[in-house]
Amino acid sequence: MRNLPSPDMGTPDVRSPARYLTWLVRKHWQSVLLGLVYGVLCMLGQALVPAAVGRAVDEGLAARDQDALVYWGGAVLLLGVVQAVTGILRDRASRAAALGASYLTMQHITRQAARLGATLPRKVSAGEVVSTGVADITQIGGALESTARGGGGAVAIVAVSVIMLTASWELGLVVLVGVPLMAWATALLLRPLHRHQRSLRDEQERLNTRAVDIASGLRVLRGVGGEEAFARRYREESQRVRRAGVRVARVEALIDGAKVLLPGLLVAFVVWLGARYVLDGRLSPGQLVAFYGYAAFLTNPLRRLTDTADRTMKGYVAADRVVRLLSLEPALSSGPLKPGALDGAATLEDPASGLTVEPGRLAAVVCATPEEAAELADRLGRFTDSGAVYGGVPLRDLPLEEVRRRILVADNDAYLFSGPLRETLSPRGGAAEAAADSGGDGAWDRALAAASARDIVEALPDGPDAQVIGAGREFSGGQQQRLRLVRALLADPEVLVLVEPTSAVDAHTEARVADGLAAVRAHRSTVVFTTSPVVLDRADHVAYVEDRAVEAEGTHRELLTHARYRAVVAREDPV
Repeated sequence: MRNLPSPDMGTPDVRSPARYLTWLVRKHWQSVLLGLVYGVLCMLGQALVPAAVGRAVDEGLAARDQDALVYWGGAVLLLGVVQAVTGILRDRASRAAALGASYLTMQHITRQAARLGATLPRKVSAGEVVSTGVADITQIGGALESTARGGGGAVAIVAVSVIMLTASWELGLVVLVGVPLMAWATALLLRPLHRHQRSLRDEQERLNTRAVDIASGLRVLRGVGGEEAFARRYREESQRVRRAGVRVARVEALIDGAKVLLPGLLVAFVVWLGARYVLDGRLSPGQLVAFYGYAAFLTNPLRRLTDTADRTMKGYVAADRVVRLLSLEPALSSGPLKPGALDGAATLEDPASGLTVEPGRLAAVVCATPEEAAELADRLGRFTDSGAVYGGVPLRDLPLEEVRRRILVADNDAYLFSGPLRETLSPRGGAAEAAADSGGDGAWDRALAAASARDIVEALPDGPDAQVIGAGREFSGGQQQRLRLVRALLADPEVLVLVEPTSAVDAHTEARVADGLAAVRAHRSTVVFTTSPVVLDRADHVAYVEDRAVEAEGTHRELLTHARYRAVVAREDPV
């Protein structure tokens, strides 16, 4: 599998989830290493406290030595300060690693979505993309964040075990055997947890997909009375998510219980055995206090190790999703020619249908069926592989970015993204248009006038700075269509391909749009797939396509003598 090139963000290793997580660690090795070092120092500070307390009991309290008591009391205070300072630095460094990994993953997901383009919705559901971009990046960040605490816990366990073996090899051996047994017993529960988490993740993905479908098609659902049916399906799928979540929670509850029960049993056994050793004279009271502190302390690093294993497993599941998304390849590849191989606007041709679009003309295409119009528009914009030619160069030989820059296909499935309206519609974020429009004669004003959308903007409380929410669902179908046309006109491509741009507006608005389109695109090539007589009458050239081939060409008035063309345009039965 070819890795994704990314000179500014690095090249992610997408061969496996483990390799991807390792790559993230390498990218943020400084934060991860600092977090690990501070985590070790923090846990060692905690681990040495029982030893200092034990010495204070034996050398200070039992021996009635005030100086020794003050000395070891100061040692406990110093260890507390070290623990507090290093704990803050540990959390700061580990959080930086977590956020860096999450944001870097989000950047690659966003770049991959842009790279895949039209391929993305054909291979991945909208729900999966949402879940990956929201939940999975958090889990991946959590996996890196847990390394500092987990590493510190592991070192602390080793250090305490060495101290205990030095003081009493029997009690040290109990701890050395007991801690791995507890970790093994807890790890037995991680495998079913892993399985249930995958199941929950799959159910959440399907539910997110259903929610996206309902939200995007709510207007249609209300029109056909399908709200109740989709609501019933959503309730059923949400119940499956709930049941999957309960299964995960059941295993997590068992793990949480094991985290408390098993260390508690170990502490109780160590204290009982240590008390016997004190009675036998094999341990001093201070050593018993220290051993109790060790045993109680070990519950903390053990929980950290278990938590690290749990979060690492969740991160692995999330990384598996991310790797699958990043491993997808576009259905179309870029051609071998360098960008800029063409010089200026040129003729666009589709040999399969015989359609030719001359530069600087407003061409209209009438197709016998909507399916033919969609297929032909995809070929002209190279959303499907074809023999389409631009300026004598096959589109497949041009870099895909070059094709997208020169030829824009705008249909009624395009989204209006959330954010200020001007930024949503402007390909350059609105800054250039705002500067150009200061005199009232800029691209923004011309695009609004051509799309007959000025009334939409003026009706908004904040005008062009109004916030677009919910993919523009606050606008009617006709308003959305006109705003999408504004965005296409502001992009100002060499060839603009519009698919039924006026199907949702009234006849008067349609006439204004047709006139405005012809004026604002006077020196650019424009292809309009439409059956509207109003638009067709203003086109420089009209082509009628039937059975995927051009059957007739000319002006709209000339083609009215063609029976099948007239039947499609007038929506009547052919003579």
